[in-house]
Amino acid sequence: MNTDIAPARLSAAAPPAATGPFAAYEARVASGRLDRDPEQEKAARRLDQLWRELRDYHPVVQSAPAAGGWLGGLKARFGLAGRPAHEQARPRGVYMVGQVGRGKTMLMDLFFSLAPVEHKRRVHFHRFMQDVHQRLHDMKEADPSLSDPIPPLARQIAQEAWLLCFDEFQVNDIADAMILGRLFDYLFADGVVVVATSNTKPEDLFQDRPGADAFKPFIAAILKEVDTVILDSPRDYRRGNARGMQTWIIPVDAAATKELDSIFDRLADGAPVVPVTLDIMGRPLKVTRAAGPVARFSFAELCGRPLGAGDYLALATRFPNLVLDGVPRMGPDNFDEARRFIVLIDTLYEQNVKLFASAEDRPDAIYAKGQGATAFERTASRLEEMQSAAYMQLPHLNA
Repeated sequence: MNTDIAPARLSAAAPPAATGPFAAYEARVASGRLDRDPEQEKAARRLDQLWRELRDYHPVVQSAPAAGGWLGGLKARFGLAGRPAHEQARPRGVYMVGQVGRGKTMLMDLFFSLAPVEHKRRVHFHRFMQDVHQRLHDMKEADPSLSDPIPPLARQIAQEAWLLCFDEFQVNDIADAMILGRLFDYLFADGVVVVATSNTKPEDLFQDRPGADAFKPFIAAILKEVDTVILDSPRDYRRGNARGMQTWIIPVDAAATKELDSIFDRLADGAPVVPVTLDIMGRPLKVTRAAGPVARFSFAELCGRPLGAGDYLALATRFPNLVLDGVPRMGPDNFDEARRFIVLIDTLYEQNVKLFASAEDRPDAIYAKGQGATAFERTASRLEEMQSAAYMQLPHLNA
C-alpha cells in the first residue's frame, strides 16, 4: 500500500554519482555560486563520509509482516522490531542543526542528488508525518483487527526508500510525538538511514510540553543512530535577496486591500470566482474565494480557526497562488494563531506557492519577543525568500 498524499522527491534506480557532496560543494565555491563557509564545509565533509559509506551498503528489507496476534503484541510491548536476517552495519545518519539561512537544506539537497542509492526520498517533515497519519488511518480502516500497524507501516516505508532525507525536522504535535519513537525504532531496525535538517537540537525537541517524557526514547534513538552536525555560521545566506516585488504589502488598510484585489484579478486571468470544497480525509475544507490558480483568504480564516498541516497541504497542492489579507502582529498572546501561521508558511514554501499578503509589519518584525520568537525566525526568513525574484520563478510543485 502506498498512500503518499503529497508530492515528495522519491528516486529509484538512480545511477551512482562519481562525485561526492564535498567535491560538488568545492566546485560550487570555485565557480562563485557559493561563498566558502567553514561551517558548511564541515557539514559537507560529514555528508561526504556518509556518501562513501552508502556505496557499499545494501540493506535487506523483508516483506511487511502481520502485526497482530500475541507475538506481535509482545514485540510491540518490549520494542523488539524484527531485523533483517543478514543485516549489515548501518551507516550513521546526519542531523544538521543551525539557525535559519545557514545552508542546511542546500547541503542536504546536494547530498540527496548525489547519494548512490536506488530508493531514496527527500521530504519535508510535516508532509512525511501527514503521510504517516494517512497510512495508519487507511490500514486500520482496511483491517480493523490489526492490533499494531506501526511495524508493517515502517516496513512499507523502508521498502519504498531506505534513505530518508527530512527537511525542517520539528515536532510540535503530541500525536506525532506519540508515534515517532516506535516508528523510528522499526525504521532503524529495517536498515533505514536518516539525514535531516532542523533548527532544534535532538535533545531539545518537544521539550517543556505535555507528554515530553514519553518522547525521550525517540530522542535517545536519534542520538544513538545519527550524528549531530551544528552549523554555527554568523551569516544568513537567505537575507538580502528581495527584489522589491509587491508580495508583502504594509500596512493593512484600504490601499492594501485594493492592491490585493488587483493582484487576485491578474492571477485569476479571467477565471470566474467560485467556491471550492477540498476533501481532507473525508472532511470538507471550503474555499469561498477561488479563481483558477488562485485562492484568497483572510488571516482569520486560515489561522484563526483550528486548521492543521493537512488542510494547508491540500490548499498548497491545489492552488499555485495564495492571497492573504490582514496578517497581524503576533506574540505569546495569540500563539495558537502564530503556530498555525508558521505551519502554513512552511507548507506554502515547500510547494513553491506564491504568497501575496497584506500585513501590519515586516516579516522580521511581525512577531513580538517571548515564547515562540525563536521558532518564528525561520518563518520570517522564509517570508523574505518568498519575496525574491528567484523564488517567484520556481514552478509550483504540483504543476
